[in-house]
Amino acid sequence: MMIQLLRKIHRCLYLASVLFFFILFYPFLAVLAKDFERNFHRIARCRRIIGFLSSTFVGVFYRFRYERPIDWTKPHIICANHTSNLDITAMVLLCPSDFSFMGKIELLNNPVTGMFFKTIDIPLDRQSRISAFKAFKRADDNLRNGRSMVIFPEGHIGEEFPPHLYTFKNGPFKLAIETQVSIIPVIIHNAWKIFWDGAKTFGSRPGIIEVEVLTPIATEGLPLHHADQLRDRVHQLIKKHWNKTGGL
Repeated sequence: MMIQLLRKIHRCLYLASVLFFFILFYPFLAVLAKDFERNFHRIARCRRIIGFLSSTFVGVFYRFRYERPIDWTKPHIICANHTSNLDITAMVLLCPSDFSFMGKIELLNNPVTGMFFKTIDIPLDRQSRISAFKAFKRADDNLRNGRSMVIFPEGHIGEEFPPHLYTFKNGPFKLAIETQVSIIPVIIHNAWKIFWDGAKTFGSRPGIIEVEVLTPIATEGLPLHHADQLRDRVHQLIKKHWNKTGGL
C-alpha cells in the first residue's frame, strides 16, 4: 500500500515538473510559435530542455545504446515501440537534429503537447483520409527538407499489462521508401516498468530507461510494393530485441 502511494505521489511530481518547466519556457515558445517554420530549431531545442529537466527533476534518466553510430546530419524515420508517455521524452533526447513527431490528433488538446503539435509536430486523425493525406504530405516535405520524423508504428499504447508489441501500420514504411530515407528501429526496453502509459493505474517511480538504437535500414532502390516486407522486418527486429529484456 505504501509503495503504491509513493508511486502515485511520484506521478504527480512528474506531471507537476513537466508543467512547471513548460510554463517557464512558455513565453519564449509563444513568441517563437508566431513563425514556427523559421524558429523550428529553437522550438525543438526548448522541448529538448523541458524534457531533460522535467525527467531529471524526478529521478528519471535515459541510457542510449547504439548498434552503430548514427549520422544525424541525414534525415531518418525513427520507429520505436510505444508503452509509455516517457517514450516521447526518450525520442526527444535521442535525436539531436530537428525532427517532428507524427501523433494522434487528440494531442492537440493537451496543454503541453498541443503547443508542439500546433507548430513543429504533425497531428493525424486516423478516421479521416484527408487528415492522413495532409499529415503524410507534410511529413514527406519535412524529410525532403532534411528533417527527421519520429513515428510510433503501433499507433497507440495498448490497454494490456504487461504490454506487448502490436502490429505496425504501413504508413511510415511507405513514406520511407517514397522519400528514400532510412528507418531507424528503436527499442525502449523498460519505460513501461517505470511509467506505464500515463501512469494513472500504477503510478510511476524513478529509474533509468534503457533505449537501444539499431543500425539504420536503407531504403534506396526499394520499390513501393516492398513496404509490407520492410514493415515486417522492422517489427521482427524490435520484437526480437525487446523480448530479450522481458518485453512481451
